[in-house]
Amino acid sequence: MAKIYETILVETPEPGLKRVTLNRPASANAFNTRMMQELLDLWTGLAAAPGETRCVVLTGAGDRVFCAGADLKERDGMSDEAWREQHKIIEREQAMLLDCPVPVIAAVNGAAFAGGLELILACDFAYAAKTARFALTETTLGIMPGAGGTQTLARAAGERRAKEIILAGKPFSAEEALSWGIVNRLCEPAKLMDETLATARAIAANAPLAVRQARRAIQGGQHLPLDQAMAFEIECYERLVGTEDRREGIRAFNEKRKARFTGR
Repeated sequence: MAKIYETILVETPEPGLKRVTLNRPASANAFNTRMMQELLDLWTGLAAAPGETRCVVLTGAGDRVFCAGADLKERDGMSDEAWREQHKIIEREQAMLLDCPVPVIAAVNGAAFAGGLELILACDFAYAAKTARFALTETTLGIMPGAGGTQTLARAAGERRAKEIILAGKPFSAEEALSWGIVNRLCEPAKLMDETLATARAIAANAPLAVRQARRAIQGGQHLPLDQAMAFEIECYERLVGTEDRREGIRAFNEKRKARFTGR
């Protein structure tokens, strides 16, 4: 039986796909401690035993907000020690998301501020509604991005753009997010989920071990010197040679039929 969470909704819209919805609409889908713990549990479970899950779509409840970041009402009056202890949970959650072997696509249905944008940046890529807005507002609150934003944004949009976004703390549009490489595609709001699921479906139809190893090669090799990155790619490639999915893919091609991949 699928686990039931309090602050996130996990659904299986079709075989091989999971849709995860940040589900605190009355609080702009902001992270409270419970949501941080539940997301950590979700990514940890997928890393340990992905089962039939081949792709995940992550979105927010409602049509106005993806995630407003940390719940500042919960943090009001929090001691320094309690703040640090809570932050350790989101640190672990982001690390598990970055290392999740199953591809995760963000479907950004609305505003994504602070930790909400950092969550998107930790996903493999993102589609966004044309009405979405983005910001890393932490410097306006006396802190700084602490869930990977200074690193993941610089890698997505470049160092100079990341400095502008983070140091100014000003919101930017979906069109700017697209042009800066933060999201991959803009969609009409009513079509966002359909278009995101279509791409998730295409990923899920491919050999899951091959998808995971290709993802690992891209993510692990992009900041290595080219010769080391090429060697890392071959290491990832070699792990697929002995798989049944590799044999099935070749058989299906020669028999002119759709491959039936099993993840073995």
